Amino acid sequence: MTSLVCTLQDHQDDVNWCAFSAKLLASCSGDKTVRIYSTKDFSELPFSPLSGHGYSVHCCCFSACGQFLASCSTDASIVVWSMVTGEIEAVLEHPGRSPVRICALSPDSVHLVSGASDGTLALWDFPSKQLCRTGAVTDTTMVACSFSPCSQMFMTGSTYGDLRLWDLDMNQLLVEKNAHDLGVSCCTFSPCILSGGQIVEFQLASCGQDSHLKIWAINKLHSGAYKMQLLHTLTGQLAPVLSCAYSSDGQLLVSGSVDKTVTIYDAKNAVLLYTLNQHERYVTACCFSPTAPLIATGSMDKSVNIWRLEDSCSGQNGKSLLEEPAQTTSEGSASAGRSKLLVSDWSEDDVSEWLAEEGLEGLVDKFKANNIDGTELLSLTKETLASELHIESVGMRSKLLRKVEELKSDSVCSGIPDEFLCPITRELMREPVIAADGYSYEREAIESWINTKNRSSPMTNLPLLTTLLTPNHTLKMAIGRWKTSH
Repeated sequence: MTSLVCTLQDHQDDVNWCAFSAKLLASCSGDKTVRIYSTKDFSELPFSPLSGHGYSVHCCCFSACGQFLASCSTDASIVVWSMVTGEIEAVLEHPGRSPVRICALSPDSVHLVSGASDGTLALWDFPSKQLCRTGAVTDTTMVACSFSPCSQMFMTGSTYGDLRLWDLDMNQLLVEKNAHDLGVSCCTFSPCILSGGQIVEFQLASCGQDSHLKIWAINKLHSGAYKMQLLHTLTGQLAPVLSCAYSSDGQLLVSGSVDKTVTIYDAKNAVLLYTLNQHERYVTACCFSPTAPLIATGSMDKSVNIWRLEDSCSGQNGKSLLEEPAQTTSEGSASAGRSKLLVSDWSEDDVSEWLAEEGLEGLVDKFKANNIDGTELLSLTKETLASELHIESVGMRSKLLRKVEELKSDSVCSGIPDEFLCPITRELMREPVIAADGYSYEREAIESWINTKNRSSPMTNLPLLTTLLTPNHTLKMAIGRWKTSH
C-alpha cells in the first residue's frame, strides 16, 4: 500500500532529477536551480534554492555521508555544494565544455563520473576535485550512469541504446550495444552483490525509449572477465520509461514514464506491485530514501511527489512488501521462540533442540557435556570437533559443519536481513564500516582481516587501495530500527 505524503511545487520548470540522502531530499530543474528539503517534514532548507548554474540542471547526487551534493548542467559544469552551508565547494568544468547530462558519485565517495552530450566521460577524484582520466563513445550523448556497489566500476547508457561497463582506468569491460531500442534513458545498480563459487554477480536495472524496464545480471568470472545477461523485461508502462531506481535493500524497483505513471516492482521476482497516477505530465525522476519507506518522484509538471510505502521493508513493524506469511512448523512453540533469537543468543537447550531437528541426536549428550551454546556453535571447526568434542566420524563432522554454515549464510533462525550481516562473520553488525571495496563490515572483523590477510578484499580478493574505514551511519541506524521492531 502506498500513500501520497505531500507535493512540492517550488520549481518553475521541469523537474529533471531527485536524490535522497539520510536526512535530505534534493531536486533539480530546468529553472537552473537545485532545491534542498529536510526529510523530517519536507520543509525547504534556509539556503535553498541553490543558484550556481547558468542553464538547466540535469542531475544531482549526494555523497555517501550526505555532506556534499554534486549537480551537473547544460552549462558544461559540475558544481559541488556543501550541505552544511549551501555554499559552492568546487566547480568542475567538463573536458570539451560540452553540456553535462549525467553525474554519479561512487558509494565510497572517492570518484565522480560526469557524462556529456558529445559522448565524453570524465572521471574525477572527488576528495581533491581533480580530473583523473577521460573516455568517450563517439556519435552519441551520455544520459545514464551508475556505480557498482563495490565502487570499482560503473555503467553508462547513451542515446545510441548501448550500455557500457567501465573500470576506474576507463577501460571498457563489456558492451551491450542494443540494450534499448531508440536509446537508454537511465540505469542503476542494485545495492546487493551475490557471490558463490567462482562468480560474483551484480544486478542492474535500465530503462529506455522502447518503453521497457530491464533487469540484467552482470557476472564477474574467476578469470576476471565479465558477462552480461538479461534476466527480466518489465512492461508495466505504455510509453518511454525515463527513470528508475532501486530501494536501499535491493528488493524494490521504481520507474517513471512518459505515460505519467510511477510503477513499483518486486525486483527479485519481477512482479508489478503498484502503479501510481498522480503526476499530470511525464515522470522524469524517481528515487528511494535510504533510511525511510519513502519514494520521491519528479515530473515535467514542475512538482515533486513524496510517497510512503506503508508496508515497506523499513516501515512500521519492519514488515516488507515482499514478506510472506510466517509458516507454522510442527516443532511447536519452543522452535518458534528460538527462531526469533540470534543464533549467538541460543542457550544450550536451544542448541540441543536444533541438533535433534537436524537429525543429529547422537551429538546432544556431547554438546551438553561441553556446554555448547549458540556462540560456541558458530565457532566450531573441524579441529575442535575432532580434538575437543572427540567426534570421530568424518561424515558426522562434515554434516554438522554444513548445517552450521547454513545457519550463518541463510540466517534461517534469526530472520536477519542479509545486508545487516557482516560478510566475514555472518553476524549482525554492531559497528558497520565501509571498506575501500565498497562493502560494509563489522569494524573489528575487517580490521582483523586487514591485519592478517595482506590487505585483500574479503569479497572480491582484489587489493584494497586503502585501509581507511568509513563508519556506515545509515546502515547502523537501519540495524537499530530493525532490532527495535524485533
